[in-house]
Parts: sequence; structure tokens; C-alpha cells
Amino acid sequence: MVADLLAPARIVAPAGWNRWLVPPAALAVHLSIGQVYAWSVFKPPLEGALGLSGTLSALPFQLGIVMLGLSAALGGTLVERRGPRWAMTVSTTCFSLGFLLSSLGVSLGQYWLVVFGYGFVGGIGLGIGYISPVSTLIKWFPDRPGMATGIAIMGFGGGALIASPWSTQMLEAFGTGRSGIALTFLVHGLVYGVFMSLGVALVRVPPQDWRPAAAPKQVARPLITTANVAARNAVRTPQFWLLWVVLCCNVTAGIGILEKASPMIVGFFAESSTPVATGAAAGFVALLSLTNMAGRFIWSSTSDIFGRKNIYRFYLGGGVLLYLAIMLFGATGVPVFVLCAMLILSFYGGGFATIPAYLKDLFGSYEVGAIHGRLLTAWSVAGVLGPLIVNAIADVRKAAGAIGPDLYTTSLYIMIGLLVVGFVANELVRPVNPRFHEPATGGAR
Repeated sequence: MVADLLAPARIVAPAGWNRWLVPPAALAVHLSIGQVYAWSVFKPPLEGALGLSGTLSALPFQLGIVMLGLSAALGGTLVERRGPRWAMTVSTTCFSLGFLLSSLGVSLGQYWLVVFGYGFVGGIGLGIGYISPVSTLIKWFPDRPGMATGIAIMGFGGGALIASPWSTQMLEAFGTGRSGIALTFLVHGLVYGVFMSLGVALVRVPPQDWRPAAAPKQVARPLITTANVAARNAVRTPQFWLLWVVLCCNVTAGIGILEKASPMIVGFFAESSTPVATGAAAGFVALLSLTNMAGRFIWSSTSDIFGRKNIYRFYLGGGVLLYLAIMLFGATGVPVFVLCAMLILSFYGGGFATIPAYLKDLFGSYEVGAIHGRLLTAWSVAGVLGPLIVNAIADVRKAAGAIGPDLYTTSLYIMIGLLVVGFVANELVRPVNPRFHEPATGGAR
């Protein structure tokens, strides 16, 4: 059955194939692997059942994110060569197996098996699954690459909105002891395996030289190339590293708020006339998740109209203004703080969804998935840098006796500085030198 699904005749779309079947295939994978953002649901039960500290209970998530970046960077070229169905099959196998190993680990009381299963094996599924549909979507939607990748990557941002309440309900039904957690992991592995397999069955690549029949007229832009650059050459260009800086700065500015959202809004208004309760802070986190997800589709689709460089000017320049607004006016009222944070998180999500189309504009569609995988190392750096900046400075300021907004003022200044760096890097992006292009007779696939 697996060999049949992976047969070349089943991968290339037949004549008349509806390209709108490909985004749901990508969503089936991304909505599943987006579960990683809901890991916090399992932390308290694991700590109670296995006697873990908060630091230890975070290890599967941390290793999963590390493996996401590494597997995307190291496996990107293989994904391009083998195609999306192979990649989605690997992702499905690893992600589901990770849950099954975790179930076994909890049953046996062997936490190292949970870390290995969910973090290492499942993390490989995260990375390969994240990049698996990117190149294919861009080839099916050359007229709207931002919208196409936005649909898929929106699923990764929204996966936790499904996984969090679903996991909570299962733990309530099965119990939070070892047997209940193990059974919850087992159900996750089986259900996600079936759901992701739908994506494997649906995905197709377009025939050679396929173009949409009624593509809208494209506005000529100097940063959109008709040539192709291989991944091995892309990393030698200044454009790749400029976009690496752009993505790293944009993600750092967003993830710093996302990781500390609940305690940040509580602390910001702790000494004000309108303190924020814990329940309201949880609602704030949910709002940020929604805007993170919505921004991935709305802003990336908008980039098809206004161009990728312009939309990143909007993300980065707008982020500077929003952080300034938080510093100057955020303490005057909760609505101002919430609105600014929501917009910042929409730019954070939009940056993730727009970057594959930006890479396609500069390097062509030949190995854009592999190039995207290498660029995601910027996410790994930002994922450490953003929370470290906000948490470390807040701890130091708290030890010095600071309260309220003073806990975060220095962090906000740093975020503004990083966004300015990203803005400058984006301004320096120019078309790729033709010496890096693939020969005209090859490359494009």
C-alpha cells in the first residue's frame, strides 16, 4: 500500500486535476504537527505522575523544536528530490511514532523514552512535515504563492487551537495518572496518523511546465526572478543571509511576547487601577494564538498584491511603531496593550508564511523547499533569543525591585532595535547575481 502511494504515477497529477485539493493536503499535515504548541497541556500531568520538575517536563518540547530546525535544514534537499508524498509519509510515520513511543515510556515510567519519542523522533516529523508542502504549493500556485503557503502555514499556527482542548478533554476522561496520560498519547498517535495520511493520499505535483489556465495578470517587479538557484548556491548569496536576519529579527520580536504572554500582561498592570486576572490572561493568550494564525494567511496573501519586500517593511516598521506604542501608551489601558500585542503577533505569523514566497521570488521554485529548510535555522536561534531576552531582563529588573511596565522597558527597547536591524536588512535585498543561476536548460522542475 505504501509503495503504491509513493509510485511516481500516483504523485504527478493527471490532466484536469484540481489544484485546490493540494492546500487541504498540506493543512492535514500542518494542523497535526501544530500540536507541538499545545505541549504545555501535558506538563502538569507529567510532573505529577512522574515526579518531574518544570524544566524536565519541557524537554520533549525543546528537543522537538531543535529537531524541527535541524531536520528541516538537513533534510530539505532530500525532500525536494523525493517529493511531497515521500516527505509527508516520513513526517506522518515519525510524528505518530513519537506519540506511540511516548505512550510506552509513560506506561513503563521511563521518561527518557518520552523525550526520545516526542522530542527526537517526533521532532524529525515536525521538521520534514513543516517543509513538505512548500515547494509543491508554490509550483501549483505560481500566481499566488503567498496565499498558498499562507494557507498551509496557517495550519501550523492553528494546530494548538484544536489540540489543546482535545488533549485536555482526553486527560479529564482518561485521568492524569500514568495510564491516563499513556492512553492519551496512544490516541494522539493513532488519530494523527490517520489524519495526516489523508494529506499523503491527496497531494500531487503538477506536470512538467504546468501553468494555471487563467492566472491573473502579474505586475512586473524587479525582485521576482524567472531563473532558478540551487540550495547549495543560495546559501552563498548575500540575499539568503539578509533574509535570515530579517526572519530572525521578526520572529524574535514576536516570540518574546508569545512565550511570556500571560505573566507579562498580569505583571504589566499589576500596580494599575485595572489589574488583569489570571483567567483574563489566559484569554489574552488565546487571542494572540488567533491573530498569529490569521496573520499567516491575511498578510501573506496581501504580499501577492504589494510584494514581499513591501510587506516586510510593513511587518518590521509597523512592529517598531507598535512596540513604541506599548512603551508610551500601553500602561494607560489594557485595550491598547492587547491591540498592539495582537498586531505584533499577526506580523510574527505573517513573517513565517511570507518567507517561502520571498525565497521563491529571489531564487525561483527549483529547490525553494530546501532553501526554506536551511533558512528555518533562523527560527531556532530566535526561539532561544526572544524568550531569553524577555525573561532574563525581567528577572534582573524584578530582583532590583522594579514592578509593572518597568520590568519590560529594556526588553521593548531591544525588540525595537532588532526590528530596525531587520528593516535595514530587508532594504538591502537585491536581485540575485546571475552567476548563481542554474543553466537555462536545467534546474526548473
